[in-house]
Amino acid sequence: MPAVAESFKSGKLSRIADKVASGARLSPGDALELYDCADLPQIGRLAELARQRQAGAGQEQFVYYIHNMHINPTNYCAETCRFCSYANPREQSKAYHWSVDQVIAEAHKGARLGIAEIHLVGGLHPACNLDYYLDVLRRLKKELPHIHIKALTAVEIDYLSRLSGLSSNETLMALKEAGLDSMPGGGAEIFAPAVRKAMLVKKTPPSTWLTIHGIAHSLGIRSNATMLTGIGETAANKVDHMIMLREQQDKSGGFMCFIPLKCHYQGTDLLPEVTPPSEADLLKDIAISRILLDNFAHIKAYWIQLGAQLAQKALSFGADDMDGTIQEEKVTHAAGATTPLQLAAQQIESLIVQAGYVPVERDTVYNIVRIGNSSTAKA
Repeated sequence: MPAVAESFKSGKLSRIADKVASGARLSPGDALELYDCADLPQIGRLAELARQRQAGAGQEQFVYYIHNMHINPTNYCAETCRFCSYANPREQSKAYHWSVDQVIAEAHKGARLGIAEIHLVGGLHPACNLDYYLDVLRRLKKELPHIHIKALTAVEIDYLSRLSGLSSNETLMALKEAGLDSMPGGGAEIFAPAVRKAMLVKKTPPSTWLTIHGIAHSLGIRSNATMLTGIGETAANKVDHMIMLREQQDKSGGFMCFIPLKCHYQGTDLLPEVTPPSEADLLKDIAISRILLDNFAHIKAYWIQLGAQLAQKALSFGADDMDGTIQEEKVTHAAGATTPLQLAAQQIESLIVQAGYVPVERDTVYNIVRIGNSSTAKA
């Protein structure tokens, strides 16, 4: 590490490089300095330094993926955030709500393809109440006990709690008993009050979102965390968001992965009010999160949002996860994403190998299932 850090000595980021190389924690001011820096390659190299330090001996070049599917039981939502096209209130005629049997039927389709994880999230529908999800989880665990169930954002947990009259703790305990294994990180959006007000985000305030994840961690339910960009936020807003996540991780320690997300605008009225993030902006989010979130083991380049090529590039900016094969993602595609609905494992492995890394198939909690064969991935 000292030899790598030495290469930064003559650059404007030498002070921050010293911190990264020594494992010292970055301040919010350091992170803003990185956002202000125009030298994107240098930021990428710093992020790689941080990634290698966190990965540990023998795993410095590992990039992870999982064989998974998404299930979205409903696209109706009681909330009306301006950036959301999935639950677009102007298109309620397209709203749907699946029965428990329909959800289970979809899960069996994925099971026949050998998936290891079901990622289950949806809108806020009064018919999809706590009893509904308890039935879904129990059926999934009974019929597909080998599949990990990652389900329900903190926003959904908050909604189910309010519908049922139970506390968040009681709600999570009931869901865990029914079969909930872990939680996704959606619904955080951006924590900045001014941006949330402009985007009409009335759901689950940041303190509640963080509290719910903390409760989940205390119950042994691990989770992810996200940040949505391209909705009028500033660099300072992004740094504040990540600092709040870092502080929660210091307290509860259950976050597995951080996932920077970008807004897609089809079906919204946000343009030209907001400026879409550039490729450089998105790579900075990946890199700076890797450097700033020193207590998060993994940073995800979510190919379904970034596109396969930019996600591949992000691997050189500190990302060590590309998510998964993903069957039938609906949320991002409802907002105009043109990425495929799924990628074969061989395609993901090929992208990783071409970027100079080692593909590793994982389970949800980052246990290694298989270290990819480079010659097969290149085929």
